[in-house]
Amino acid sequence: MTQSTTSALHTSNITSLPLLARGKVRDNYAVGDDRILMVASDRLSAFDVIMGEPIPGKGVLLTQMALFWFDKLGHICPNHLTGEAPESVVTPEEVKQVQGRSMLVKRLKPIMIEAVVRGYLAGSGWKEYQENQAVCGVKLPAGLVNSAKLPEPIYTPAAKAEMGDHDENITYERTVEMVGEELAAKIRDTAIRIYKEAAEIALTKGMIIADTKFEFGLTDDGELVLMDEVLTPDSSRYWPVEGYEDALKAGVNPPSYDKQFVRDWLEQAKVNGKLWDKTAPSPRLPQEVIDKTAAKYREALQRLTA
Repeated sequence: MTQSTTSALHTSNITSLPLLARGKVRDNYAVGDDRILMVASDRLSAFDVIMGEPIPGKGVLLTQMALFWFDKLGHICPNHLTGEAPESVVTPEEVKQVQGRSMLVKRLKPIMIEAVVRGYLAGSGWKEYQENQAVCGVKLPAGLVNSAKLPEPIYTPAAKAEMGDHDENITYERTVEMVGEELAAKIRDTAIRIYKEAAEIALTKGMIIADTKFEFGLTDDGELVLMDEVLTPDSSRYWPVEGYEDALKAGVNPPSYDKQFVRDWLEQAKVNGKLWDKTAPSPRLPQEVIDKTAAKYREALQRLTA
């Protein structure tokens, strides 16, 4: 097991179960043929490159945040949790690797669509809006500024890419071609409803969810199920309400609860005297950047669950 001195978990090593896949953050193991043990490591990816240094405690925070949201949103859509303890499917020696950072989930047929919902104009959406006053084919009113709240949340799906590739923005019409009209509409409507309810809850905690992405799967009976992580700072853009209005007036990005510290540092990091080209291997992250990023993840969970 790869451990740093601060007992961060970069890569899990569960030898009692077959490894299915290692994602950017999660290591997935097969539990029989109907369940998966998802272990959230402390790995961090930025610009689709996994950093060499883990962010201590990040996997635990992501898991606790996802569990908070699964609990709050279960009335809208069933989720993939089995309700069983992850510790129950590993050996006593492996319990420490899964404690607090794992979910034992149902094995579903994944739908290869990232259900992205945007309530605010930010990131790639803002870039696209400046070019053609639309985001992923969804026309928007004129005169919007960076970080502006949209009149209504919009659904801007993406096609899930193979490991290591970038997800590709697609139109809603393309999702209809992929999965049929009925399922495409159900994914869209469910994603928007989850976003709206979550955004209202977050606002009561002094946090704005600017945008997020959901993943869904199907049971053998064809039931739509919310899966993977949900509404974590890795899959969502969270802003504190304080500072938002000032950022909006200034036309800049509001401060965010995610890996923005790392992205900002990487944008000016040099390798062999030249700016990093955003391909692996990544530059070594300084301790200050690691600590600040860990603090942001901690603060997001504390505010949400307070």
